Amino acid sequence: MTTLTHSSDTLTRDALAVLQPGFRGTTAPDWLLRRIGEGLTSVGLFGRNITSPAQLAALTAQLRAERDAVLVAIDEEGGDVTRLEVRDGSSFPGNYALGSVDDVDLTRAVARELGGRLAACGVNLNWAPSADVNSDVNNPVIGVRSFGADPALVSRHTAAYVEGLQSAGVAACTKHFPGHGDTAVDSHHALPRIDVDFDTLHARELAPFRSAIAAGSKSVMSAHILLSALDPNRPATLSPQIVTGLLREELGFDGLIVTDGIEMQAIASTYGIERGSVLAIAAGVDAICVGGGLADEGTVLRLRDALVDAVREGELPEERLADAAARVRALADWTLRVRGASGPGAAVQEGTAPGIGSAGSGTDIGLVAARRALRVTGTIEPLQEAPYVASFAPVANIAVGDETPWGVAAELSALLPGTGTGTYGGENTAAEVLAAAGERRIVAVVRDVHRHPWMAAVLDGILAARPDTAVVEMGVNHAEPTGSPHIATYGAARVCGRAAAEALTGREA
Repeated sequence: MTTLTHSSDTLTRDALAVLQPGFRGTTAPDWLLRRIGEGLTSVGLFGRNITSPAQLAALTAQLRAERDAVLVAIDEEGGDVTRLEVRDGSSFPGNYALGSVDDVDLTRAVARELGGRLAACGVNLNWAPSADVNSDVNNPVIGVRSFGADPALVSRHTAAYVEGLQSAGVAACTKHFPGHGDTAVDSHHALPRIDVDFDTLHARELAPFRSAIAAGSKSVMSAHILLSALDPNRPATLSPQIVTGLLREELGFDGLIVTDGIEMQAIASTYGIERGSVLAIAAGVDAICVGGGLADEGTVLRLRDALVDAVREGELPEERLADAAARVRALADWTLRVRGASGPGAAVQEGTAPGIGSAGSGTDIGLVAARRALRVTGTIEPLQEAPYVASFAPVANIAVGDETPWGVAAELSALLPGTGTGTYGGENTAAEVLAAAGERRIVAVVRDVHRHPWMAAVLDGILAARPDTAVVEMGVNHAEPTGSPHIATYGAARVCGRAAAEALTGREA
């Protein structure tokens, strides 16, 4: 057994410090507050924890009553992946829309506004942006979360996003290193493998991360993917060659390295979360994100004890654990200094705070961006009468979730009362849609139609019978445009639906 130079109390505090757990409920449970007092330095928030700006601000204040320098993290990408507005849809378009506009000043402004809303509610670490180059159009988990398929475009917008977010005092966490864009498997479900050569990885996948590091990204999130050219045996999160050798030493990143959710099946079903956590810290990772599906005290204690036992048994150097914990605390201290430098924020009151469903600082930059991203093929004859909106809903990936509404039906209903709506899946036929629509003009809303043969088949049937059907693509715009007109929104955020509804009617919502 290794002779420890730190006390058991210090070792336990360090083990707690490297965990970023979630929890259930809209107030902090007693067990979480107790563990913060014992050394836990980070907490992860999800949609289940948020109902309003005032509630969120009260929750983060509750956490800081136990430890002022605490990292309150959230997975708020904007666009399809939103936790702040999980029940309504985001006020900001996502990366794909911003990349399609290709105005880095706009991307920086959107990120700054989003960061301001997070900061006003007490959130200081955002697990964003996605710096993945979406080189596989069939990617089931990245898609519109990426700025695009061109490494140079993704690089410049990743840097702009990092700059904008951190200018608001919120630390960026650029993800998913070394790049999740060329995968056909969702790492929530299994371990993806990328078998491209070393030179391609450096020129394509790594380019945006170099730009993020140059822009000063405070943290980077590792991906649970196997890249055979870099490490044929272990996924990136658990690979010393990738985490320490590539990210730390070759790319020169000295900030916080965070894992993607350790409970994702790419790790949990192959190594287990306890073993995976130990291997990740040993590889050079500093913080373990856990909480998307595991949100209880028992999980936190199991991971804490696994790390402590690994040190005691000589499997994990205690210096490595101490270094990881120090990096977590250093970032928490940075957020505290930034908050102090900007002065105390105004109290967050219901209905007045920037944040969920508001225009924040008075700008409507999210809607401006969504309107600019819109692409129309064909001529729009503005709708004068209430149409029938047929939404084709594929199964949402876990990152997006199925709680967040999307589409154009609600926005069109506000502009044209009496608009009919229906949601369809793989078991439905074109005849059913046509029967439901009757004589009304059809607006067909699709999402990644190129990835779903059933969707393309039903859409073809509708267009054969009703060629005046307007098609709104709210996913990756890869299929050949169809419909009269075809509108691409480059994402399914609420503001993207609003921009499409305005285009269809010729009036602002």
